[in-house]
Amino acid sequence: MNDNNIQHPASGFQPQKKLNIYFTAGIPQLENTAEIIRLIQDSGADMMEIGMPYSDPVADGPVIQQAHEQALRNGMTIEKLFAQLKSVKDEIRIPVILMGYINPVLSFGFENFCRECSESGVSGLIIPDLPPIEFEKKYRDVLKQYQLNFTFLVTPETSDERISYLDSLSSGFLYAVSSSSTTGNKNTVLKNEDYLSRLAALPLKNPVMIGFGIKSREDFENVTEKADGGIIGTAFVNILLQHEDWNNKAADFIRSINGKNH
Repeated sequence: MNDNNIQHPASGFQPQKKLNIYFTAGIPQLENTAEIIRLIQDSGADMMEIGMPYSDPVADGPVIQQAHEQALRNGMTIEKLFAQLKSVKDEIRIPVILMGYINPVLSFGFENFCRECSESGVSGLIIPDLPPIEFEKKYRDVLKQYQLNFTFLVTPETSDERISYLDSLSSGFLYAVSSSSTTGNKNTVLKNEDYLSRLAALPLKNPVMIGFGIKSREDFENVTEKADGGIIGTAFVNILLQHEDWNNKAADFIRSINGKNH
């Protein structure tokens, strides 16, 4: 069972910041999922998020929306994704987190879904449209039963009190959206100093991972100065969608971010 907890640094020791790579399952082709999982791990990422395609991905920008549409056209389903995950689970040593929307999960059956996650080597879930109150009332105990972490998202508009509340419900890490926008928004303000400082000053139990808008090593270093790591989605998905030789380009991109290309 993978554990996607990130250890906080011991005093005086500056650890490597954690790199989390997101991609949408079922692109560029339906059967590429296992290959991309291996590529992300072999290129030195610390964890990965796999997006479950959905017809109305409201939190996502145009690139990831396009990825969802292409994956659905390719025939990707939750059942197929679990089969693909099971085919590689014995090879995977880094945490695998599933990200998606609540409707397809409820259609699958929440407990069935959690059981399949547990049997497929998945260590955690991110479901942005699941309200915290619903999570507490209906779903938290099921997740615990199957030893699955659950991560909530916070934004620059989230109050300190609510950040602390969402952190108390989360396990694994807390997902801090870099700005109030959809994923991949070109106008994303990456380095919101007040917000990042506020997060760093709060006594949070979970490591903080910053996501939305990171496209380069410089971006990654900037946003992780006061956080435990960064999440890259749109820039990586773009490579999968745009390039015939996506395998090499995707691996080079990850190594360019984590500095393991030397």
